Amino acid sequence: MVRLEKQFFDTPTLQLAQALLGKTFVRILPRNTILKGRIVETEAYLGENDEASHAHRGETERNRPMFEAPGTLYVYFTYGCHHLVNIVSEPEHTAGAVLLRAMEPVEGTAFMERQRGKVEATNLMSGPAKIAQALNLTRSHSGRNMFGAEFFLEDAPSIPETDIGTSSRIGISQGKELQWRKFVIGSPYLSKGRPS
Repeated sequence: MVRLEKQFFDTPTLQLAQALLGKTFVRILPRNTILKGRIVETEAYLGENDEASHAHRGETERNRPMFEAPGTLYVYFTYGCHHLVNIVSEPEHTAGAVLLRAMEPVEGTAFMERQRGKVEATNLMSGPAKIAQALNLTRSHSGRNMFGAEFFLEDAPSIPETDIGTSSRIGISQGKELQWRKFVIGSPYLSKGRPS
């Protein structure tokens, strides 16, 4: 197992959205319960020039983690019922983050099933809200980073360009024309166009 260090995240947001594909998101809970998901779908969000971004109008208390150092977690609550998980990407004080849209369960599926209910493996984390629920992530985790004992990324070989798809982002009303969603072509774990 090779952990990805800070320099991996210190990458322009649009590049990080693709580079994250195939990497494994790890959360280690108390009593050494290990949760792992292989990232198969992402979306990029920038700052003031991205009308779909929470940082479009500048820094606020809610979006402050988006302006922190690369590798910071930005977890927000939306639609009155869903948490969504992002990894910050741009240099400190510049907004940018990658939304984790879908993962393939790798380890800790029994815990994930308790969180999500008994669903098929392909449905455990096939949407950004499902990821947060499966990994038990809430706003209380926003501002933490991917370099400690609880959260990190495991390295894996890069996904070949021929296996990566690109499309417009999902579930937004602004910036629909931007092709900033990246995904592993043919993965059965994708969100299939669902916003949650």
